Amino acid sequence: MGYDEYPPAKRRASRSDDEDAYERDRQSRTSRRDDSHRRSDRRIERSRDRSKHRRRHQRSRSPEDTRRPRSTSRDRKRGQDSEHRRRRSRDYERRGGKDSHRRRARDEDLDDHRDKSGKQMVKRSGPLPSQADQFAVTQGEEPQKPKEKPNYGNTGALAAASNSIIQADGSKIVLKYHEPPEARKASPKDQWKLFVFKGDDIIDTVPLSNRSCWLVGRELAVVDLPAEHPSISKQHGVIQFRYIEKRNEYGDNLGKVKPYLIDLDSANGTKLNGKAVPGSRYVELQDKDMIQFGQSTREYVVMLAPKD
Repeated sequence: MGYDEYPPAKRRASRSDDEDAYERDRQSRTSRRDDSHRRSDRRIERSRDRSKHRRRHQRSRSPEDTRRPRSTSRDRKRGQDSEHRRRRSRDYERRGGKDSHRRRARDEDLDDHRDKSGKQMVKRSGPLPSQADQFAVTQGEEPQKPKEKPNYGNTGALAAASNSIIQADGSKIVLKYHEPPEARKASPKDQWKLFVFKGDDIIDTVPLSNRSCWLVGRELAVVDLPAEHPSISKQHGVIQFRYIEKRNEYGDNLGKVKPYLIDLDSANGTKLNGKAVPGSRYVELQDKDMIQFGQSTREYVVMLAPKD
């Protein structure tokens, strides 16, 4: 019969030590587990606080709103704001940007024209002044004025000479009227005539279609239709044929030569069908119109011959 290696008392002591070690290990594991739970609880509490704080700053939503898709109004507004900023920058470059560039270029040009001492340099155009002028300026004297250059512009003397008529005695008569660019002779189909009446009698008939311009007055040297009444000016009025284009209702330009009457600012004026004609203005003449020059009792009637 063998004997026990350890006595009973010693075996009981070792068992109690093992139990104490196991208990200490279990308590340490329990304390570590409790610490981890407490840390996780703290993290959960912090996240809840953050979510509560975030929800407090957000608008309240109904339970149905959580099911709705995310709204794109904020993204759309952000895009509109960026587009508005780009448009404003383009407008600035188009309006103020160019002006600012111009101002900057002008300032740089002014800086270039200033010397190191800060004085503005005078930019001269043309040739440099002579040495004598420079010495005169430094000595306080006035430089000589430049010679006047010849003027080759039009003086109007040639035009006056071309619009004047020299008589046999050497005197000149200046014409008061010149035909306009649209002056034309009447069409052969339109036979215009001027009947001169004195009372009920026809004393003269003038075929107007033979010429484009008829000057009426007392100056026999220049007029085409003489009128000897003392109230009529030397160059009183003109019957002028002009080519005028007019647009019809279909948009086509139709041109026609028609007679016009113009008063050359005469002293006693001109009447058309009993009404005074404004000076230096063309008035269209029509068939059977009656003209009176000055205070003369003669009546000039414009007639258009009937077509066959």
